[in-house]
Amino acid sequence: MTLSSKRILVVDDDPDLLQLVRVLLLRVNVEVATAEHASIAAQKLRSEPLPDLLILDLMLPDISGIDFLRQLREQPKFDMLPVLVLSALIDPEQIRNALNCGADRYLTKPYIAHNLISVVQEILKTGRRRT
Repeated sequence: MTLSSKRILVVDDDPDLLQLVRVLLLRVNVEVATAEHASIAAQKLRSEPLPDLLILDLMLPDISGIDFLRQLREQPKFDMLPVLVLSALIDPEQIRNALNCGADRYLTKPYIAHNLISVVQEILKTGRRRT
C-alpha cells in the first residue's frame, strides 16, 4: 500500500515527541503536519484538505484532548476523520472515555515505534472504526 498521498496531523504539546513521531511517519512516506496546541490544530483543520488521520495527545495546554475530540465529533465535517489517541494516560477509565468520545484507537506512551507505525498504517488503510 502506498501512503505517499496520505496526510497526518499530530497534536502534542511536547516538541521532542512531535519531532520523533514526525520522523517515524516520514519513514513511511506520509505528509506530516504538527501542532503543539489544540487551537493550532483547529486552525489547521479548518483549511482544506483535511488530514487522513489525526494523532492526538490528551494532555494539551489550552484544552483537554477529550474536549477537543468531543468538539470535533460534534461537527459532521469530521465524521470520517480517524483519530488515534497517543497519551501517557493509562487509566482504563480514561482510555474508555476517549474511545467513547470518538477516538478510533488508543496507544499509550511510551510506545514502540513499530507498533505506532503498524497502527497508523492500519488506520490509513481501513479508515474509521465503526462500533
